[in-house]
Amino acid sequence: MSLRPDLALVADLIPRGSRVLDLGCGSGELLAHLIEEASCRGTGVEIDPGQVLSAIRLGVPVIELDMDNELDDFSDHSYDVVVLSRTVQTLRRPAAVLRHMGRIADQLIVSVPNFGYWPHRLRLLGGRMPMGRDLPYSWYDSPNLRFTTLVEMEELFAKEGLQIERRIPLTPSGRPITAPDRLANLFAGAAVYSLRA
Repeated sequence: MSLRPDLALVADLIPRGSRVLDLGCGSGELLAHLIEEASCRGTGVEIDPGQVLSAIRLGVPVIELDMDNELDDFSDHSYDVVVLSRTVQTLRRPAAVLRHMGRIADQLIVSVPNFGYWPHRLRLLGGRMPMGRDLPYSWYDSPNLRFTTLVEMEELFAKEGLQIERRIPLTPSGRPITAPDRLANLFAGAAVYSLRA
């Protein structure tokens, strides 16, 4: 199974044999890959019943629950790594979810689209909401509830006591880019973060 480029980066950040909790696992392709290729054990969490069925079909253990309200079902330090891939912007309580993640595991991996990407800024100047490869939805049918930039995301990490070990800015197609720290917020369509609780 071939992973999307951003998910392949996430997979590369996870040590072999890890216990992985994938929040917002979607169809389960990341966990299926980690189980098959990296001898990981894991559990997916997903709220969409169709995606839950897709994950089950891939053989991924998955739990259907609401991340905003039900993560206290997981014990402290019950996993090695918690992944939140392109999901934080859809949450009603992102700070609370990050706190739970830090309680559940020591390593957190978060990927997020960047609403501060320069083409999105141009669309706003033209009177339109951001849209693009990372944000493929019209404003009226978007699952996104939160609109954050990389700068603001990093401020939330700091507020929650999470240390950024690595930030990988991405092109809209999910490939890593090299950009000076202060310019990543302008030139990255998204980013993957490896964090320590």
